[in-house]
Amino acid sequence: MLSRIADSSYWMCRYVERCGNTSRLLDINLRYLLEAEDRIPEGDQWRPLLSITGSAELYDEIYDGMDVSSQRMLQFLTRERRNPNSILRSLQLARENARVARDRISREMWETINHTWLHLERAMQQQLTQDRAPALFGEVRDGVARFHGFTVSTMTRGEAFGFYLLGTFLERADMTARILDVKYHILLPDVSMVGSALDYYQWAALLRSTSGFDEYRQRYQTGLRPVDIVEFLVFDRGFPRSLRFAISRIRDALTAIGPPAVHYQWGDALSNLEALIDETSATEIVTSGLHEFLSEFLEGIASLNTAVIEDYFEAHLGGRCALSS
Repeated sequence: MLSRIADSSYWMCRYVERCGNTSRLLDINLRYLLEAEDRIPEGDQWRPLLSITGSAELYDEIYDGMDVSSQRMLQFLTRERRNPNSILRSLQLARENARVARDRISREMWETINHTWLHLERAMQQQLTQDRAPALFGEVRDGVARFHGFTVSTMTRGEAFGFYLLGTFLERADMTARILDVKYHILLPDVSMVGSALDYYQWAALLRSTSGFDEYRQRYQTGLRPVDIVEFLVFDRGFPRSLRFAISRIRDALTAIGPPAVHYQWGDALSNLEALIDETSATEIVTSGLHEFLSEFLEGIASLNTAVIEDYFEAHLGGRCALSS
């Protein structure tokens, strides 16, 4: 498999997954604003999304330090082309990378990305209001779900499928860790919130942001306890968005792809992540510091991403593909 095709396959899947994650975060935030009985300031509700997506500095630059508001955040995270994490820009990059990898993906995969992009581009010609936004986010998530479904059901199990798994689950692990870190940091310190309507809706929003609310309720009968939520989102072996599940799929993907022809670095990076999860428990990391644990995990994900790029892409191309930056 050519390195440029592998590079595009990897980033195509990362950007597709990013579209779905960002759509889900925005939708959950909008629903919370409508449902929560105890209100918090609008800016305080939206600002965590800037931390989760790593876009706080860019937001300040584009909006010249203006206050965070629902309408500005909708525009910034949905249609702002200068924001590489916006839904529109992420989907555009996914489509461009899919075009490069056309001969290694199925026709259904390409048509799903292309159709979702064309629909979103038309929709973005109108102003995105809070009334229209939920339907649009649902359509984007449906497009992402169709892409994953067609990939699993039509793609030959080979190197290209390995890069699909690798990109998808590395992006998913990164996002789950960011959501848990930011939301947990906001929720946990305020003891006065425990048991309140605001407390319930915020923890429920955290789980819904990872599509895990219903599954969590089935697994745990003790309510929304922080230690149980950490156990579920970090250590659960069966939940598709837990950190442990994602890391196991990354191991499967890299094993299927096989080592590159030259000396490779991803082995150590992945082993460090596996050890970080295997050598602790939910109770221990809640007691000693979840933020510290997640910061170390995110550093490990960044190191693994760098190792994959250097092992499979840069070693052969002399630099990353322009579409992947």
